[in-house]
Amino acid sequence: MTIYTHVIGVRMITIETLSGIADAVQEAIAKIPDSASKREKVCMGADGTPTSQIDKIAENAALMYIERNSIPLNILSEEIGFVDNGSEETLVMDPIDGTSNAIASIPYYTVSLAVGKSRLSDIRLGYLRNLATGDVYCAEKGKGAYKNGEPMHVRRADLNELFMMIYQGNCAHPDSVALAKRVKSSRSFGCASLEMAIVAEGESDGYYMNSARYTRAIRVVDIAASYIILKEAGGEVYDLDGAVMDMPFDLDHRSNFLAVGDRKVFDFVMKNDVLPHDGLVYGVYTNVSIRNAAEYTKQVIDALEGQDYIVDSEIAAVLGIPGTPLQEMDADIVIVIGGDGTLLRAMQNTDVPVIGINGGSVGFLAEIDKEHIAEGISRLLAGDYAMDTRFKIASWYDGGYLPDSVNEAVVHTDTVAKIRHYRVYVDDILAADFRADGVVISTPTGSTCYAMSLGAPYMDPNVEAMLIVPMAPYKYTTRPFLVPATSKVTVENVMNKGCMIVLDGQSETKMHGESSIQFMMSSKKARLIRFKDDFYSRVREKLVNGE
Repeated sequence: MTIYTHVIGVRMITIETLSGIADAVQEAIAKIPDSASKREKVCMGADGTPTSQIDKIAENAALMYIERNSIPLNILSEEIGFVDNGSEETLVMDPIDGTSNAIASIPYYTVSLAVGKSRLSDIRLGYLRNLATGDVYCAEKGKGAYKNGEPMHVRRADLNELFMMIYQGNCAHPDSVALAKRVKSSRSFGCASLEMAIVAEGESDGYYMNSARYTRAIRVVDIAASYIILKEAGGEVYDLDGAVMDMPFDLDHRSNFLAVGDRKVFDFVMKNDVLPHDGLVYGVYTNVSIRNAAEYTKQVIDALEGQDYIVDSEIAAVLGIPGTPLQEMDADIVIVIGGDGTLLRAMQNTDVPVIGINGGSVGFLAEIDKEHIAEGISRLLAGDYAMDTRFKIASWYDGGYLPDSVNEAVVHTDTVAKIRHYRVYVDDILAADFRADGVVISTPTGSTCYAMSLGAPYMDPNVEAMLIVPMAPYKYTTRPFLVPATSKVTVENVMNKGCMIVLDGQSETKMHGESSIQFMMSSKKARLIRFKDDFYSRVREKLVNGE
């Protein structure tokens, strides 16, 4: 195999350089006497997670080797964070990927090393070593990918014989389980870098990483090396919205993604909104406080004759039949009877597709009119519909996640007719500083709701953006603005006075003075079943011409 070089000053950074770092790591961890010593927690890493002894020993060995050999690179590592050595390029390093495997002596753990300037797209060198088996994967940009010195390539996929690597950890999204049922075979090794390398060598068709918690999604240090190795082998890495993934070199950004050897694998995996017509279980969820709630529910049940269905416990008690709480339903589709608030409440308690029967007033999100229940359910059972997928907003406050929002997240004063001081940061950069009653962070779905009533524009659902809307701002020049949906939006309650956090009008959380809340795109999606996918006709019908 040819060793390619790149000159920085008088020192050449090569694959051989990275191999020397890996040697130092392998030699150091071989001296750890037992599993108990490996797993001992020694400190908190720069990424905010506890650092095990094996991680720290591996990182220290790499850092000492780099210093001893005067290797001119900045360093970004899982435990120590970013070290600026004044160099043009940065070594993105995960000294041990698959720590739990290493501790348990399961032979799937690696040292992962990549060299680039500032983000995935400009990485030029990647080196990955399985520290248990000694297998080496490496690549240089434009020069191909190699395993143990031999060229390697991805394979063409047979969709009937798909073999997928799928993250199945304790934060795995429900879509991960669903995908495992759709493909011929799947595995989860607990080592993202190695699982991507298996795709690169043509032994697997793809690696699907989808964490339901942002804090457990992938960081750049985990996949920097395997990213270029896979690309040089002919594969690609996409985020779950279909864009080619290109993460910056920092520990703050995380992402879910799909790494594939063949683009048609991405198309197959992401078309998970196509449901079979037969064998589905339907959930029925009704707002018992609306007029004729029992009558509408009976009509739905009659229309579901011959189908498997589950009825929510509240309306079931009214009807005198067995019921199950919505959050415990094992249903494929949930039929929601009520207004938009009922639909939003349902989507906070389930991730399966929902279809609304308008038992309220406007019913902007509902699809079936209460006068046409039987006809609507008949179309549903026939599969005569489209799936409208919308992103949700995840809210992180006081060390934990709050329920996801489909429409909007609102921060407002906890006292009537009182003003507060807010600062809004977009990706940690100050974007707005104002006094107002509150601030709304809206999805496109919610742009026709609270945000619109505050004078903000409504958004086509295909726009991937969050709308930030000040509520009754003190200054007229304080206006709504849009940010990319992938942004992290932080709202700071500057004054030492309380606020309330209200999510979709359904849940309320006290916000302390002088505290902040973060909003970001959730890994979960809201899925609305539609008979017609025409947003603008719906706007005219429900908002312009409606009562």
